Amino acid sequence: MATIHDVALKAGVSVTTVSRVMNNRGYISERTRSKVFQTMEELNYHPNEIARSLLRKRSSVIGLIIPAVSHPFFAELANHVEYYAYQNGCKVLLCNSQLDPVKEKEYIDMLKRNMVDGIVMGSHTLEVDAYRNLHSPIVTIDRRIDEDIPYISSDNYAGGRLAAELLISKGCRKIAHICGNLSLNLLANNRSMAFRDVMLEHGIENVVIQTDMNVFDHDQYGRIIGKLLREHEDIDGIFATSDIIAAFALKGCTQAGKRVPEDIRIIGYDGIGAVSWFEPEISSIRQPISEIGRLAVELIRKQRDGEPFERENILPVELMERSTT
Repeated sequence: MATIHDVALKAGVSVTTVSRVMNNRGYISERTRSKVFQTMEELNYHPNEIARSLLRKRSSVIGLIIPAVSHPFFAELANHVEYYAYQNGCKVLLCNSQLDPVKEKEYIDMLKRNMVDGIVMGSHTLEVDAYRNLHSPIVTIDRRIDEDIPYISSDNYAGGRLAAELLISKGCRKIAHICGNLSLNLLANNRSMAFRDVMLEHGIENVVIQTDMNVFDHDQYGRIIGKLLREHEDIDGIFATSDIIAAFALKGCTQAGKRVPEDIRIIGYDGIGAVSWFEPEISSIRQPISEIGRLAVELIRKQRDGEPFERENILPVELMERSTT
């Protein structure tokens, strides 16, 4: 395997010159630059990225830890993080935690060893100290874990109010809210808080059903919907805390012989592209997923470069009314 010394020898230049060509530093004549690149190609030389990272004290790699890339919301988030990272000259190292604290810890240790420029955390199963001790730029999604660590979230409370008020305005008088496990310390719980506040304000009968601790276990959604419709046959509105749960609600209502939206109105949360695939199309509270991805990369860069940054980043949501309401 060719080394930088081999390139310098064959090109007739110093090792320092080869290094300056590769890192585009200092003045190098076009003739010398072309000669070095031609020699690198002839020798099939590839720079040692780890060694270059040690030299530059940055890797141009951002770690992204999410529960599961198969989940549509996190798939879209990963897509946007990768896009904006690439625009900023970085690559993304994707890690699926599967909500396993052991796996998440191993991924964090791996990212630290590889000197990533920063970590975007979309999965949070570890204690807060595990993040405080990273000594590396970090951004969390939908969780506030420390005074010094920036976080990004959609305006969950505003989104919860929009969803609840829409169902009431459509004439719903007994509304179910299916949400994640509220014992988890997530800002998404504000959706449920807003729902309860609106129900209390309007005196609307309501039912709140939580998933188990593994909020991304799709198998439980069908069981939850089936039980809800059996035990509360007079339910006429459902606010699901995610579009995936809303899709299961639509399927469950169809199987139970309930017409949507004539008998039951349904609204989800996230605004993922997949909601438009269903018939009827699912109404949703849209999170600005692209902006979340862009801002996550920007916050990593600002921390890395020592620029000032906002710790609290709450982004506006939008009501996307479609056929299920």
